[in-house]
Amino acid sequence: MANSEPRLGISGTIAKNFQTSAITPLLAILALLLGLFAVLITPKEEEPQIDVTFADVFIPYPGASPTQVANQVTLPAEKIISEIKGVDTLYSFSQPDGALIIAIFKVGIAREQAVVDLYNKIYSNLDKFNQAAGIGEPLIKPRGIDDVPIFGLTLWSDDPTMNPEQLTKVATVLETELKRIPGTREIYSQGRHELIANVRLDPSKLNSFGVTIEQIEQVLNSNNSVSTTGSLTQNNQEIKVQTGQFLDSVDDLKNLVIKVIPANNSITEPASAKVVYLADVADITLKSDIQKQQVWYANQQGQFPAVTIAIGKQAGENAVDIAGLITDKVAKLDNLLIPDNVNVAVSRNYGATAGEKASTLIFKLIFATAAVVILVLLTMGARESAIVGVAIIITLALTLFASWAWGFTLNRISLFALIFSIGILVDDAIVVVENIHRHMAMSNKPLTELIPQAVDEVGGPTILATFTVIAALLPMAFVSGLMGPYMSPIPINASMGMLISLLIAFVMTPWLSNKWLNAKAHRGNTSSDLNEQPHTETASTKLLSFFTFIMKPFLDGEHASKARKAMALGIVLLIALAVSLPFMQAVVLKMLPFDNKSEFQVIVDLPEGTPFEQNQKLLQELGLYLTTVEEVEHLQLYAGTHSPMNFNGLVRHYFLRESQEVADIQVNLVEKSERDRNSHDIAMSVREPLQAIGVAYNANIKIVEVPPGPPVWSPIVAEVYAPTTALREQAANDLMSRFQQTEHVVDVDIYLPAQQSKWQVSIDRNRTAIAGVAYSSIVNTIQAAIDGKDTSYLYQSNLHLPTPIRLQLDEAAKVDMHQVMLLKIPSASGAMVTLADVASIKQTSIDTTIIHKNMVPMIMVIADMAGPTGSPLYGMFDMVGQINHEQESGEAAYPMSQYFANQPDGLDEVAVLWDGEWKITYETFRDMGIAYAVGMIAIYLLVVAQFKSYTVPLIIMAPIPLTIIGVMPGHAILGAQFTAPSMIGMIALAGIIVRNSILLVDFIHQQATEGVPFEQAVINAAAVRAKPIMLTAFAAMIGALFIIDDPIFSGLAISLIFGIFISTILTLVVIPVLYYAVMKNRQGIHN
Repeated sequence: MANSEPRLGISGTIAKNFQTSAITPLLAILALLLGLFAVLITPKEEEPQIDVTFADVFIPYPGASPTQVANQVTLPAEKIISEIKGVDTLYSFSQPDGALIIAIFKVGIAREQAVVDLYNKIYSNLDKFNQAAGIGEPLIKPRGIDDVPIFGLTLWSDDPTMNPEQLTKVATVLETELKRIPGTREIYSQGRHELIANVRLDPSKLNSFGVTIEQIEQVLNSNNSVSTTGSLTQNNQEIKVQTGQFLDSVDDLKNLVIKVIPANNSITEPASAKVVYLADVADITLKSDIQKQQVWYANQQGQFPAVTIAIGKQAGENAVDIAGLITDKVAKLDNLLIPDNVNVAVSRNYGATAGEKASTLIFKLIFATAAVVILVLLTMGARESAIVGVAIIITLALTLFASWAWGFTLNRISLFALIFSIGILVDDAIVVVENIHRHMAMSNKPLTELIPQAVDEVGGPTILATFTVIAALLPMAFVSGLMGPYMSPIPINASMGMLISLLIAFVMTPWLSNKWLNAKAHRGNTSSDLNEQPHTETASTKLLSFFTFIMKPFLDGEHASKARKAMALGIVLLIALAVSLPFMQAVVLKMLPFDNKSEFQVIVDLPEGTPFEQNQKLLQELGLYLTTVEEVEHLQLYAGTHSPMNFNGLVRHYFLRESQEVADIQVNLVEKSERDRNSHDIAMSVREPLQAIGVAYNANIKIVEVPPGPPVWSPIVAEVYAPTTALREQAANDLMSRFQQTEHVVDVDIYLPAQQSKWQVSIDRNRTAIAGVAYSSIVNTIQAAIDGKDTSYLYQSNLHLPTPIRLQLDEAAKVDMHQVMLLKIPSASGAMVTLADVASIKQTSIDTTIIHKNMVPMIMVIADMAGPTGSPLYGMFDMVGQINHEQESGEAAYPMSQYFANQPDGLDEVAVLWDGEWKITYETFRDMGIAYAVGMIAIYLLVVAQFKSYTVPLIIMAPIPLTIIGVMPGHAILGAQFTAPSMIGMIALAGIIVRNSILLVDFIHQQATEGVPFEQAVINAAAVRAKPIMLTAFAAMIGALFIIDDPIFSGLAISLIFGIFISTILTLVVIPVLYYAVMKNRQGIHN
């Protein structure tokens, strides 16, 4: 019976059926074709697509104060929106004249569903808003990741004759041409100077001729219409009749009669009557209005007027392809629709960065694969390495296809997942090939008989080990918040790859081994009795001697027990030392490290009420400095408006920054290869010089970098809650002072606008009634005089849109409100009444905006963190400690509670809720910790099911804490921050290191079954399994080595490299010794 063929398990059976099957190579070819298909069809993007929907709800309430808006508009709207399932957070801003409510839906809620639910809820509750009282209809603007433009074109010219109006015309034509590109989404321009028929009224002339603004409006509207009034039949032909003609030129406006004044005020002498034309009371021009927005392009040669075109792409489209089509289209239109004196600068190209990143990572993937193959070549031979190489390629091909089928795009996260996975995807193939290699060295059986047995021997532990890695990784896919879907390609792609690699190891590897391996070349002994020899003979003499020397003191002798205790104590001390490194700040904790991008932003806020001219002057000074920075290629300066939004701007709502006191600078850097400093260092270096320039203007200047992962409202956010407005404002201002005084806390700001003056025009209702003046006439006249009013249009056939006719006072007249009040309006009797006769003015202040979060009033204080750590958590907890100290010592002016997760209600205390990067860090590490725990439980259950023991799994999982001995010191040695990717690496290590333990314990069981003495079996396990364990460890380390230079994923690489290195070395000794210590006295161990 000794020579009877042993019964094969599932892995051996699969290997036996496929090792000679004709379908096996066809399956391999199919896998390669599916992989090629996936590479060609999968959209390429720089970042993963996160399904998160923001919705801005604007509700106008003209004339209402913030308090009225908050009570009568905001709160009813918040109640309605909060009922929608899937709404995560509500922010509201109650301002003069209306409310803005921002609804943030939970991640994963489909945009279409979110928008439909929001529309249905609001419009089915319109009766809750008293529209009769003047509350307007809500305007809903949904926004998401697909609204972020992927491409930016800045049109500029150094030709003095090319003004912004002409650039706007070129931009308008380009928008139309670019929209013809399939796959593009919204296209818009920033810095447009739209043409208007500007009718600037002279108040003194209006009064002199007795003409009112309302009369001019009536004349314009009544003289600017066309009607098709029917048709006539003439000579048996129907002829259409069209009556009237549009105003279509400035001359038409100038020659428009607005009043006829009879001579001596008598209608009996029409010949001598005075005709008043519009040109008599106004200066009429066809050009852009005085701008409240301005864009410049700046480089080392100067600053030039510009217009920026932002182009988005549709969901699921390939960013690389769309960017390429845009580039080709612009090149084609150059000197055709783009004049030769207009330059086009690419101010954003996410397609190019996505393509560059994808190409770089694919090359790294190839090199990582090649490195692993070379490793196998050096340790086992050329044919074995070729088998492993083919297995990797097929595994990667099928993983790419599975990734596409799952819905992932080819982005830096999904590609990093594959590179990270290389080391663990190859494990199954290495273990199987190595065991076949070992069996060939100890047996002269035919390959068709030997291969299934070799595969079957390691099949059980390989299946178990694969599922333990999946059990460790897969729970990370369920991390909540923005970080979950952002990082989800790593656990999902790696898990799918592990399953695929397992199938390839059992299906493809046996077939390749049967075809390519020459059994005789590997046999050290051809004696037939080797078939029955125990596995100890497969361990090299050197390895066996080495492990005997190392492990004997812990297994045998009177001091063995003390040696084991000393080992345990040493390991505990090493773990404690490693854990203490973050507390000593030898390892800095941060959500994600800074990336090396090609851009950053400068956000400028001037005091409320600052003239636009001051804004432009400051912006040009800032731009002048930035162009002296060596690494800056060019800038776009945006005065009074925002730059095209990115993902960061989407979350922070920068796209709503539209006023005369705000500005934005888009700083574009030269290529990474052309500069020594990374973008973070450059951004930090310009902060102080820029802020020094801003001091003279009392401006708040913030440096905003593109975040390496999901963005937050600000790196440090403190939400201040209190029972009263006064106490809330006091606490917020006090907290802002603390921010400003805390070391390394920078870019401090507060969501509490400074007091701004306003003119209050009070209309005397009694006087208006007595004078016979309509109340609405006063309101409309003042509005048209100051803000201007688009009364009608010029219909010019050569333009894309009708040109507005805007009535307003000339700028000199608008400077003095008292002069505006000298305007006249007609009474019911026809007499002219001066505005000052029926209304009075006084100067007051504008009420501040009321902010709610989830219906609770609060004020936000925000900041960023500079300094050696760069981690906002350290600045935040520094201030937390300061507040706690003051509260405990009694130095605080008022009690203040601090919250870190749950929102306070603010009803009976001053409270601070810490948000920003802290929140996403807390949630991510909390969820990863839960995922880690779930993974441990899953691993334990899997090992219990395999070994039918409750104790053995604990031994197998014992080396998991050993990983931290490598991980934390590794970060400290390289000066790297411990980040979320570092944590992902630690979680992956749990599965990887357990795999090694399973191989060791399984081999000890095999040895014991064969009758080898227990002590010798323990030593043999380390000696025999050292080679495959070290091979798989080095393979994983090599895969990680190729991502260690990446700013974001270096932490993951460091965790894997140092964690695997230390824990693998320790595992080869600790696990066998621990297993011996626990199991040596157990009954039935040899059974």
